[in-house]
Amino acid sequence: MAYRNGNYSAFYVAEPFNESNLGANATKDFVYYNMLRAWKGADSSFPFVDSHDKTYNVRDGSDWEKTLKPRLHRRLDKSKNVILFLSSTTKNSRALREEIDYAINQKGLPIIVVYPDFKIKSDIVSEKRIRKQIRDLWDNLPVFRDNKSKVPVIHIPLDKELISKSISHDWFSVITKGDKKGDYWW
Repeated sequence: MAYRNGNYSAFYVAEPFNESNLGANATKDFVYYNMLRAWKGADSSFPFVDSHDKTYNVRDGSDWEKTLKPRLHRRLDKSKNVILFLSSTTKNSRALREEIDYAINQKGLPIIVVYPDFKIKSDIVSEKRIRKQIRDLWDNLPVFRDNKSKVPVIHIPLDKELISKSISHDWFSVITKGDKKGDYWW
């Protein structure tokens, strides 16, 4: 069994995608992933372990079934959770569907949902209930909406401290998740 210490970042990018292309850095959800990498680069105590660094980079020109999909699976196999960036620009792409479906239904990985369009906790939850504008975003990714009840899911705004706390919390690690299925927030 693979050592599962990575944090798999799932985010929408338009296809075809090339990380070295300037257009990639203008893709909102990819920029948020890069922010995690920058936080780690600036602060070695930030608990982010990038699962994308655990295999060779994928290229969109590669064959989906023979190369891209298996590479995504290998990265998820080495991950303890998924950090999903879910924004107003997130679309239901083939890669994002595959990542979330495999993470939840095959690996049982907890999901840390970061909502970059929202900056404070009260934007996410009000009166102990997830706000409608957040629930509406789930429709951008039906595989997440329809399967999230199978694993622990924490919903947080784009906040470095809350991301750090979530990455480090036992409930949001596949190794110790136990029976903590359902929706959570700080």
